[in-house]
Amino acid sequence: MASNPNQNQVKAKKHLGQHFLNDESVAERIGDTLTLKDYKNVLEIGPGMGVLTKYLLEKDCTTYVIEIDSESVEYLQANYLNLEPRIIEKDFLKYDLKEVFNYEPFAIIGNFPYNISSQIVFKALEMRQQIPEFCGMFQKEVAQRICSKEGTKVYGILSVLTQAFYDAEYLFTVLPNVFNPPPKVDSGVLRLTRKENYTLPCDEKLFFKTVKQAFQQRRKTIRNSLKIFNLSDNLKASSIFDRRPEQLSVQDFIALTQLIEKDI
Repeated sequence: MASNPNQNQVKAKKHLGQHFLNDESVAERIGDTLTLKDYKNVLEIGPGMGVLTKYLLEKDCTTYVIEIDSESVEYLQANYLNLEPRIIEKDFLKYDLKEVFNYEPFAIIGNFPYNISSQIVFKALEMRQQIPEFCGMFQKEVAQRICSKEGTKVYGILSVLTQAFYDAEYLFTVLPNVFNPPPKVDSGVLRLTRKENYTLPCDEKLFFKTVKQAFQQRRKTIRNSLKIFNLSDNLKASSIFDRRPEQLSVQDFIALTQLIEKDI
């Protein structure tokens, strides 16, 4: 059974923004966030020394792991022999997962490195046709941002783009003392469940561009932050343009994109 990493392994992962979870009960609780509905394959990102992996292997699913750190890969190969054929030594952000899953659905789970966690979410959104569920641990602030609703200070690009396609639930908080080395902030565990209808009734590229552009100048009204589109004065007279981006729900942003689509 896997043991805690030694100091050299901890140092090797510091540049990845990774903190090793060393509390078995927390790891088991994270594993239990998976519902295992509508998929049989699970991909763990950044398994490290396998503290979460061991609980995934007990479940009625086929577990794969993707890990960029060679020392962690060697450890997993030596300690989890039944997992060995499904250890992917690649960078999740750069690897084409169709080489593993083809077009089959799979869930994502992990204790995500803080410095690339948002990028992991954005890549998952690109692959949402194959990902019915996404569970895992983030820096608490990021997890709260993903799950926040309009009208809150942390509501932003990540909130809108994620919730356009997934129902987001903040599940529980994890304190720093269960990690080695301990992070300076709390962590948060969430679950994203893909919506039954995860296509948008508007141009999706324009939707992404509209949301990102609006929040780049979040203190300004939509009228001012979307000047890049050169919209007609008639359209900008609409009351939605008097509001700030954090006041708009996901549905409001969809409606806004539809208006822009007709105008440009």
